[in-house]
Amino acid sequence: MKISDIAVTPIETLRGFFRRGNRHQGYNQVQQFEMADFDKRGPFEGPTTTVVVTGGSSSESHASNDHVTNEAVGHGLQQIEATKVHWYSYFTTLDFWIVLLLGQLLSLCITATNTFTTFLANFGTSIPAFQTVFTYILLSLIYLSYTLYTYGPKKYGKILLRDGWKYFILSFLDVQGNYFTVLAYRYTNILSAQLINFWAIVCVVIVSFLLLRVRYKIFQILGILICCGGMGLLLASDHIQGTNGGTGENMLKGDLFALLGATCYGLTNVFEEWYVSKRPMYEVLSFMGLFGMCINGVQAAIFDRESFQQATWNNEVIGYLVGYTLILAFFYSVVPFLLRIASAAFYNISLLTANFWGTIIGIHVFGFAIHFLYPIAFVLIIVGLIVYFLAGSMLGESKKPWLGDYQEDGVAGLGTAKLKALNKARKQGMVAGNTTV
Repeated sequence: MKISDIAVTPIETLRGFFRRGNRHQGYNQVQQFEMADFDKRGPFEGPTTTVVVTGGSSSESHASNDHVTNEAVGHGLQQIEATKVHWYSYFTTLDFWIVLLLGQLLSLCITATNTFTTFLANFGTSIPAFQTVFTYILLSLIYLSYTLYTYGPKKYGKILLRDGWKYFILSFLDVQGNYFTVLAYRYTNILSAQLINFWAIVCVVIVSFLLLRVRYKIFQILGILICCGGMGLLLASDHIQGTNGGTGENMLKGDLFALLGATCYGLTNVFEEWYVSKRPMYEVLSFMGLFGMCINGVQAAIFDRESFQQATWNNEVIGYLVGYTLILAFFYSVVPFLLRIASAAFYNISLLTANFWGTIIGIHVFGFAIHFLYPIAFVLIIVGLIVYFLAGSMLGESKKPWLGDYQEDGVAGLGTAKLKALNKARKQGMVAGNTTV
């Protein structure tokens, strides 16, 4: 055997990580149905069997149901994708408007958390790591409790032992993305930090292309470029008005922190999209809450101890912390659905309007004045979001290339192409049952 025959590139190794098995161990039979590793067959041959999704009485009947359901999903996908489409067809679907509105809702959430952080800073309370730990605690209380109730401690423990290290990496990247981005603003100016944040979009596109084999269409690339152009106008208007923060305390140090934070954000978004396409959303959020609480708690104890002692504590500060926690927890709860129905790339360009919404709030709360470039930039970003979906299929980005032709490696959850195909098959009496995660 030649050495070249067994050589594996680093990218192929990472791809193997995303394609590996052990996808549905520790789940009950209904959950195994949703996450089953189906065998790929040839072209669809219309089944006449109606499959009822139940707990099942034997592994043989369950395997048979898996096979027929896989064919039903394939048939549903073929029917959806065979629909005659025009360049504007996806815009006529409910999915498009949900995606567009969800993206702006998340952008408003980011603006709201930034506003609460400003309120806290005005009171002399600057505790970036400590104020976020409450969000992870709340996520744990909600999603960890529900996941334990659904799986039971024994099954949850098996998943923790088998896949816990993967979720730990996801949570670690998420916490560090938050921490280093906030830290960057202490040393560099706003303009520099926001320009570097564009790297998160680049990182998402590169990692998705290399590891998940996502192939971007020309209109998607054009849409991303238009959105970035709109963000450029926002930053230019800040520079013209002199609201970019001036010279930072240590520009190089701050820029490096911003670059590190943007990289962590980009990796987090891609990995989370991969996780929620294959796992129930509540499971992913339960582990993010659990590990995020531990990691962020340790960082807060180390780095925010002095700031915590010097912080101002009163009813208003506590109210701002509660508002920050509730909105950020809501943000974390909605992101997985957007990643399922759209993608990490669309999610990132949707957040570019946060500066515009921040200015609108600033006019009424902080007395800011709006520059004439702001409305133009906002419209440009929205146009970019629309262009992103030009000439796309009726499934948009919900059909993930790494899940297989029939999405057999994915979960039949809210927002997924697999669930849409199953619903299509259910209407035709090919498969029964209505379990989603």
